[in-house]
Amino acid sequence: MKTNIGITEESRKEVATQLNKLLADEFVLYTKTRNAHWNVEGPDFHSMHLFFESQYQQLEEIVDSVAERVRALGHYSLGTLKGFLDVTHLSESSRSTNDSKGFIKELLEDHDSIIEFIRANIDPFASKYQDYGSSDFITGLMEDHEKLAWMLRSHLK
Repeated sequence: MKTNIGITEESRKEVATQLNKLLADEFVLYTKTRNAHWNVEGPDFHSMHLFFESQYQQLEEIVDSVAERVRALGHYSLGTLKGFLDVTHLSESSRSTNDSKGFIKELLEDHDSIIEFIRANIDPFASKYQDYGSSDFITGLMEDHEKLAWMLRSHLK
């Protein structure tokens, strides 16, 4: 059945394309955070193991919500690792050590990159594509990432 929500097909397609890029970034960041949880080493292992778990659980919810937003617009969400890697703005980890500070710095850079990507799409979603719902949705995601980034950043002081 046709998606008839007051937004043109062309606009919904453009927004869904950007949301799928965001979904790819979210999934890559989720995976990198799980990797940090599994592989962190050092005297702060236990506390950082739990900290990274908290972060990846929040990211798991974000991943699901972005995928569902794409579907609500009448389009299909990316759902393969190849698809994610083809469009993500992030790079996979290539770490030589598994210390918490290194993981934190890398994850923080990725959160900051996602925040910038989201911020760049808030106005176009609303003004260019007339999709105020998606604009509002990603504004909330930006706030979530700002909080997650703040928590990471606080470990580096």
